Amino acid sequence: MKALKNILAEEVFKKAEKKKFPGFMPLMLATLTEDYFDDPQWIYERKLDGERCEILIENEKVSIFSRNEKQLNSTYPEFEKALEKENYPNLILDGEIVTFDGDVTSFSKLQDRMQLKNSEEAKNSDVKVFLYVFDIMYYDDFALDQLPLKARKKVLKEALNWEDPIRFVSHRNEDGKAYHEEACKKGWEGIIAKDGESAYVHSRSKKWLKFKCAKGQELVIGGFTEPEGERVGFGALLVGYYKNEKLQYAGKVGTGYDDEFLKKWREKFDQIEQDSSPFEKFNDDENGFNHWIKPKYVGEFGFTEWTDDNKLRHPRFLGIRDDKEAKQVTKEVPK
Repeated sequence: MKALKNILAEEVFKKAEKKKFPGFMPLMLATLTEDYFDDPQWIYERKLDGERCEILIENEKVSIFSRNEKQLNSTYPEFEKALEKENYPNLILDGEIVTFDGDVTSFSKLQDRMQLKNSEEAKNSDVKVFLYVFDIMYYDDFALDQLPLKARKKVLKEALNWEDPIRFVSHRNEDGKAYHEEACKKGWEGIIAKDGESAYVHSRSKKWLKFKCAKGQELVIGGFTEPEGERVGFGALLVGYYKNEKLQYAGKVGTGYDDEFLKKWREKFDQIEQDSSPFEKFNDDENGFNHWIKPKYVGEFGFTEWTDDNKLRHPRFLGIRDDKEAKQVTKEVPK
């Protein structure tokens, strides 16, 4: 493995800080925008529709964490195996775990893998997963946070042996608008625009921007309706987001579920049912068959647009997220 000073130009290497291994660090998060642009200073990466993760390699031991620091080694044992066999130096990496439906990453398909907590069950799963790595924050006794992104990508490229299931996230330079159009034509979720000169900050930042092709976001599940006809489990989920620490109602979502999910999650919801609505205001006309639950679970939902009264239009369920706490869910507004 190359020494850091042999990868970087001298003036860039000086920005790297020799530092004791810090352990898990908060991840850098992108900001949604609809102001698409071209810029020679920025790079553009494919937006992957999966589970964000942070990979820590310390003394050749691999730990894989979700963005809210839940350990994922048992869910994705093939990544631990692939990384531990290489005898890497101490590293901290930022990436996304995905599976594919054809040529498109599928969060819905990944659900069948995300819910597995037993490593033997995960090894026998027919959901094939890949770890796409796009950033590096620590390399062999050096913190890289303050290095420009393009320099970190250069180090990352040299840091790992890129063989499946571990993959490098490549990027394009300058032509953000054309890449976004291409991504949408291919059915991708979108692209991520990143300032090539930016440091790695451990919070949401406008130095990373989401150029989405379709609307979608995480929402908190606050209740459900009774099923009708031959439907099993539940009819629709009642969902919302937090504003000023109050849960705001955003509408009901009745599509995107299979019978197995409907039955399994009705049992889970029944265990946390409560008498009163968790929403600050609930103004749905069809309120006679609603069940209220503790706002514990977070789902991923797609939709066409927000209405003027902050409700989802044509929403559909994509999957459950266990990598984000309910209280962290706010309405994502383009900046």
